[in-house]
Amino acid sequence: MTRHTPAFIRARDSNLSIRSMAMEQAMMASRASPSPVSNDGLNKVDARELKPEAFTKPYCEFMTENPTVFHAVGYFKEKLAKAGYKELSHRDSWIGKLEPGGKYYVTRNGSSIIAFAVGKAYKPGNGAAMIAGHIDALTARLKPTSTKPGNNGYVQLGVAQYAGALNETWWDRDLSIGGRVIVRDPDTGKTTVKLAKLDWPIARIPTLAPHFGIGMMGHNNRETETVPIIGLDSSNANGASTASSEPPLGGVGSFAATQPPKLVKLIASQIGVQDYSTILNWELELYDSQPAQVGGMDKEFIFAGRIDDKLCSWAAFMALLHAKQDEDEGVIKLVALFDDEEIGSLLRQGARGNFLPLTVERAVESLAAREGNTSFGPGLMGQTFANSFLVSSDVTHAAHPNFTQTNLAEHSPRLNVGVALCVDASAHMTTDSVSMAILDRIASLAGTVNQRHMIRNDSRSGGTVGPMLSSAMGCKAADVGIPQLSMHSIRATTGSLDPGLGLKFYKGFLDNWEKVDKEWRP
Repeated sequence: MTRHTPAFIRARDSNLSIRSMAMEQAMMASRASPSPVSNDGLNKVDARELKPEAFTKPYCEFMTENPTVFHAVGYFKEKLAKAGYKELSHRDSWIGKLEPGGKYYVTRNGSSIIAFAVGKAYKPGNGAAMIAGHIDALTARLKPTSTKPGNNGYVQLGVAQYAGALNETWWDRDLSIGGRVIVRDPDTGKTTVKLAKLDWPIARIPTLAPHFGIGMMGHNNRETETVPIIGLDSSNANGASTASSEPPLGGVGSFAATQPPKLVKLIASQIGVQDYSTILNWELELYDSQPAQVGGMDKEFIFAGRIDDKLCSWAAFMALLHAKQDEDEGVIKLVALFDDEEIGSLLRQGARGNFLPLTVERAVESLAAREGNTSFGPGLMGQTFANSFLVSSDVTHAAHPNFTQTNLAEHSPRLNVGVALCVDASAHMTTDSVSMAILDRIASLAGTVNQRHMIRNDSRSGGTVGPMLSSAMGCKAADVGIPQLSMHSIRATTGSLDPGLGLKFYKGFLDNWEKVDKEWRP
């Protein structure tokens, strides 16, 4: 059991009291001038000066406007470009392109992104303050051939579950469709990627009325009984499709011909394509179309889809944009957001790939080349990682009011208090005594409170990107999570102050890691 000092208890109680003030704070924040997300002045202030309530509205807007992993990466790219970050290409050499004081980002597959700022006083061998998380979420993706035969007058859509989607929480939800579309320009022959998002619900997975005696919770076939309806077809009274049903589009053998014609028209119109045969493929998915919004008597909650994990990822990225850029800073500040965490991180855009280690290696190689007399190789990389720290950041379970038997005393975090340091005795998490002490020191500098999370011995732990990344790089690491309720539901709950509290902590880490690291040196 963690021993809490009187000072810690006072700080925690002070943070708990902010719940009763959430509505007043949110109203004050809404009257404040420019959104903190676009306020360049925030990278000149200490983390402890940030007001968590000021970030509630920007976070909800992000969640509503960016439902897919591709839209999230697009959002971050736009923010980075406005903040002066330069995009790097995997295909090109980075030698001569990086310099101390520079800010850069690189993407992979359009669904993972790494951004980093090089300290103005950086020297080869200095470390990196890194935050890593994921931006994929449970969803239902359209099958390669999503057209299905007419069924009793309904147009249905063929979808496949991604991770644990199509569970009971997906019944009777207003679902829309979004993702990326691959298009070829017939004039130039060039292939491009366009993002698509329909702004109204077009799909629904209907339940069966209880009168029929078939239970709807946990016993249904996800292939045959969770098929979305997206419209009505021109069927006869017996349910058989008639000759007047709309024919396929795009020509024989085209990708469009394998998709519902009306859906092809909707997507093509949304991305400005008139020739359906130029649509080569797409990765579209269903998502809950209800906006993210605050709730509760004092507006102390946020209700939203895809909180796992567009919560920690947003807070971490905003912390990087607001991180200090002092003249004497000598470390690299980095945030990496991965795809495919929910299915094991095994693909090239996942954390088990080489995206993060390779990005750090190429950055150090370029920066070392500027020095001329610095030899780049395994020795320099080993020195870099030994001087680095990784915060693995993923949402964690908040204490549950209705299933108290799942809570572990003193280890079940609350909403609107602060991030939780996540510990697992079987090493499903990276946190140890050293990394906990370091991050508690960070919290004291940032003006935040660190909670603790650990599962009961009769429960099963989830996993994060932390163990795979810290073992690949050999750097010190800890797992940090923002608490939420209803993990892996189509719609979940977090505290209205939690995005801002997470941002405060992550900014505190990025700004103070170099200082805290020196406290551990002989």
